[in-house]
Amino acid sequence: MSLTIHFVFLGRTRRPECRGLFGDYMERIQRFAKVLVTELREPSDAALARIKTQATARWVLLDAGGRQFTSQEFARWLGKLRDRGVREVVLLCGDDTGFPDSFRGRAQEAVSLSTLTMPHELARVLLAEQLYRSFCILSHHPYAK
Repeated sequence: MSLTIHFVFLGRTRRPECRGLFGDYMERIQRFAKVLVTELREPSDAALARIKTQATARWVLLDAGGRQFTSQEFARWLGKLRDRGVREVVLLCGDDTGFPDSFRGRAQEAVSLSTLTMPHELARVLLAEQLYRSFCILSHHPYAK
Protein backbone atom coordinates (compact mmCIF):
# COMPACT_ATOMS: atom_id res chain seq x y z
CA MET A 1 0.00 0.00 0.00
CA SER A 2 1.46 3.28 -1.01
CA LEU A 3 -0.66 5.70 1.03
CA THR A 4 -1.16 5.98 4.78
CA ILE A 5 -4.15 7.78 6.28
CA HIS A 6 -3.27 8.92 9.80
CA PHE A 7 -6.12 10.24 11.93
CA VAL A 8 -5.05 12.40 14.88
CA PHE A 9 -8.00 12.89 17.21
CA LEU A 10 -8.16 15.22 20.15
CA GLY A 11 -9.91 13.08 22.72
CA ARG A 12 -11.56 9.72 22.24
CA THR A 13 -14.66 8.79 20.33
CA ARG A 14 -16.78 7.75 23.30
CA ARG A 15 -20.19 7.01 21.81
CA PRO A 16 -20.24 3.28 20.99
CA GLU A 17 -22.34 3.74 17.87
CA CYS A 18 -19.87 6.31 16.48
CA ARG A 19 -16.91 4.08 17.39
CA GLY A 20 -18.61 1.18 15.62
CA LEU A 21 -19.29 3.14 12.45
CA PHE A 22 -15.79 4.60 12.46
CA GLY A 23 -14.31 1.12 12.93
CA ASP A 24 -16.36 -0.22 10.04
CA TYR A 25 -15.01 2.46 7.71
CA MET A 26 -11.46 1.87 8.97
CA GLU A 27 -11.73 -1.76 7.88
CA ARG A 28 -13.05 -0.69 4.49
CA ILE A 29 -10.33 1.96 3.99
CA GLN A 30 -7.63 -0.62 4.78
CA ARG A 31 -8.42 -2.27 1.45
CA PHE A 32 -6.92 0.83 -0.19
CA ALA A 33 -4.49 2.36 2.32
CA LYS A 34 -2.77 1.80 5.62
CA VAL A 35 -4.68 3.43 8.49
CA LEU A 36 -3.29 4.83 11.73
CA VAL A 37 -5.31 6.40 14.54
CA THR A 38 -3.76 8.51 17.31
CA GLU A 39 -6.03 9.74 20.10
CA LEU A 40 -4.57 12.53 22.22
CA ARG A 41 -5.88 13.26 25.69
CA GLU A 42 -4.62 16.82 25.65
CA PRO A 43 -3.37 19.02 22.86
CA SER A 44 0.18 20.05 23.68
CA ASP A 45 3.37 20.77 21.81
CA ALA A 46 4.90 17.68 23.44
CA ALA A 47 2.02 15.49 22.20
CA LEU A 48 2.40 16.97 18.73
CA ALA A 49 6.15 16.26 18.74
CA ARG A 50 5.51 12.60 19.63
CA ILE A 51 3.45 12.01 16.50
CA LYS A 52 5.78 10.26 14.09
CA THR A 53 5.04 10.79 10.42
CA GLN A 54 6.77 10.32 7.10
CA ALA A 55 8.86 13.19 5.71
CA THR A 56 6.40 13.74 2.86
CA ALA A 57 3.33 13.71 5.12
CA ARG A 58 0.61 16.20 4.28
CA TRP A 59 -0.99 17.62 7.44
CA VAL A 60 -4.64 18.60 7.02
CA LEU A 61 -6.75 20.31 9.67
CA LEU A 62 -10.50 19.73 9.80
CA ASP A 63 -11.89 23.20 10.29
CA ALA A 64 -15.24 24.85 9.58
CA GLY A 65 -13.42 27.62 7.70
CA GLY A 66 -11.45 25.22 5.52
CA ARG A 67 -11.85 24.35 1.87
CA GLN A 68 -15.08 22.58 0.99
CA PHE A 69 -15.39 19.80 -1.56
CA THR A 70 -18.01 17.71 -3.26
CA SER A 71 -17.33 13.98 -2.92
CA GLN A 72 -15.89 13.92 -6.46
CA GLU A 73 -13.63 16.90 -5.72
CA PHE A 74 -12.46 15.34 -2.45
CA ALA A 75 -11.55 12.14 -4.30
CA ARG A 76 -9.63 14.14 -6.93
CA TRP A 77 -7.82 16.06 -4.16
CA LEU A 78 -6.83 12.80 -2.45
CA GLY A 79 -5.76 11.25 -5.75
CA LYS A 80 -3.61 14.28 -6.61
CA LEU A 81 -1.85 14.09 -3.25
CA ARG A 82 -1.15 10.40 -3.80
CA ASP A 83 0.00 10.97 -7.39
CA ARG A 84 2.36 13.78 -6.34
CA GLY A 85 4.22 11.42 -4.03
CA VAL A 86 2.54 12.15 -0.70
CA ARG A 87 2.72 8.85 1.16
CA GLU A 88 0.94 9.91 4.36
CA VAL A 89 -2.03 12.19 4.94
CA VAL A 90 -2.35 13.29 8.58
CA LEU A 91 -5.87 14.44 9.40
CA LEU A 92 -6.13 16.60 12.52
CA CYS A 93 -9.62 16.16 13.97
CA GLY A 94 -10.37 18.25 17.05
CA ASP A 95 -12.93 17.96 19.76
CA ASP A 96 -15.64 20.48 20.60
CA THR A 97 -12.97 23.09 21.37
CA GLY A 98 -11.01 22.54 18.16
CA PHE A 99 -7.20 22.56 18.18
CA PRO A 100 -4.67 24.98 19.69
CA ASP A 101 -2.67 27.30 17.44
CA SER A 102 0.42 25.04 17.51
CA PHE A 103 -1.60 22.26 15.86
CA ARG A 104 -3.15 24.70 13.41
CA GLY A 105 0.33 25.90 12.52
CA ARG A 106 1.46 22.36 11.70
CA ALA A 107 -1.31 21.90 9.12
CA GLN A 108 -0.50 22.72 5.51
CA GLU A 109 -4.15 23.14 4.63
CA ALA A 110 -7.63 23.10 6.15
CA VAL A 111 -10.64 21.15 4.96
CA SER A 112 -14.27 21.60 5.98
CA LEU A 113 -16.69 18.69 5.90
CA SER A 114 -19.77 20.92 5.95
CA THR A 115 -21.06 24.35 6.81
CA LEU A 116 -23.36 22.58 9.27
CA THR A 117 -22.35 22.33 12.90
CA MET A 118 -22.11 18.72 14.06
CA PRO A 119 -20.70 16.80 17.02
CA HIS A 120 -16.99 16.05 16.59
CA GLU A 121 -17.64 12.31 16.95
CA LEU A 122 -20.07 12.41 14.03
CA ALA A 123 -17.61 14.50 11.99
CA ARG A 124 -15.03 11.71 12.43
CA VAL A 125 -17.46 9.15 11.03
CA LEU A 126 -18.35 11.45 8.15
CA LEU A 127 -14.65 11.99 7.36
CA ALA A 128 -14.00 8.24 7.37
CA GLU A 129 -16.98 7.61 5.11
CA GLN A 130 -15.85 10.28 2.65
CA LEU A 131 -12.34 8.84 2.57
CA TYR A 132 -13.74 5.41 1.81
CA ARG A 133 -16.01 6.91 -0.83
CA SER A 134 -13.00 8.72 -2.33
CA PHE A 135 -11.00 5.52 -2.60
CA CYS A 136 -14.00 3.84 -4.24
CA ILE A 137 -14.32 6.71 -6.72
CA LEU A 138 -10.60 6.57 -7.51
CA SER A 139 -10.68 2.80 -8.06
CA HIS A 140 -14.06 2.79 -9.87
CA HIS A 141 -15.58 0.62 -7.15
CA PRO A 142 -19.41 0.58 -7.34
CA TYR A 143 -19.95 1.90 -3.75
CA ALA A 144 -19.70 5.49 -4.92
CA LYS A 145 -22.45 5.18 -7.53
